[in-house]
Amino acid sequence: MNETPQAATEPQADVALAHRIQEGREKILSEVRKIIIGQDEAVDQVLLTLFVGGNSLLVGVPGLAKTLLIHTVARVLDLDFSRIQFTPDLMPSDITGTDIIQQREDGSRALEFAAGPIFANVVLADEINRTPPKTQAALLEAMQEHSVTVQANTYELDPPFYVFATQNPIELEGTYPLPEAQLDRFMFHIRMDHLEEDEEMEVVRETTDEVEPELTAVVSKADMIAFQDLVRRVPVAEPVMRYAVNLVRASRPNPNGSHDFVKKWVSYGASVRAAQYLILGGKARALTQGRLTVSFDDIRALALPVMRHRILTNFHAESEGRTTEELVAMLLEAVPVPQSGM
Repeated sequence: MNETPQAATEPQADVALAHRIQEGREKILSEVRKIIIGQDEAVDQVLLTLFVGGNSLLVGVPGLAKTLLIHTVARVLDLDFSRIQFTPDLMPSDITGTDIIQQREDGSRALEFAAGPIFANVVLADEINRTPPKTQAALLEAMQEHSVTVQANTYELDPPFYVFATQNPIELEGTYPLPEAQLDRFMFHIRMDHLEEDEEMEVVRETTDEVEPELTAVVSKADMIAFQDLVRRVPVAEPVMRYAVNLVRASRPNPNGSHDFVKKWVSYGASVRAAQYLILGGKARALTQGRLTVSFDDIRALALPVMRHRILTNFHAESEGRTTEELVAMLLEAVPVPQSGM
């Protein structure tokens, strides 16, 4: 599973920028680790989201530093940060902003747009499932188009722009499950779990001390935009791209060609966005590890966070206690990796 070396054929400017991405990741991690202890996979997936320019959903019980992680990353990148606490009475205009009547100097009145909290670089939608679908949908255009439409007027959001949403998996009363269409727009479903004992001891020790770590902004907005552009230019070999597509297609039940466990336990498989994010995430992962091409291992490493929220299980899976995590693991075993020297 080795990737074909193509560094020699890449423009020198891109090679230099690739080194800066790797260095930038290490600098960001160094600063983030002043505040965030443990949660290695979650931190890595948040950083890949940033380098791709996507949006991600963080799921975990209270007290696991979901909000703190995103706020810390925004500070380290010197990005404008906005936290929206989702509640049952939150209205779409509370997110996007609205037109208000303003009096001008000449005494006349006119409608002027008052921007909402969505107008930031990093938007944290805290407990997104606590608000009704109509308000949840206010994020869709921003996430997909990086713009907001209010009263037939469209307002562009300044780049870079990211939405990170949090969700508590144990409190279901008074919550509204996210529609599949909205879930599909999140690049990763990032799971955050309780820390190991030693890490938890360190958290308690650090957070009960009077000294607060000082954070330094180590990567600029312009750098992040340049990194996102470079990710798009990373080459992907045909076998790697086909493997990503085949992995996603294998998650869909099909009477004529699906694996038996898919036909038995899956109602709907992953959409084409899953393959797109497998490739984009693989590109970003390769760059942050100092490589200029994507390997099969990159795709396999990201299959779980990319696919687990895009596979909808049926009654049989629920009655037998089968999870989407198990199904993704079974897909990785069932879909063969091409033997092409990659």
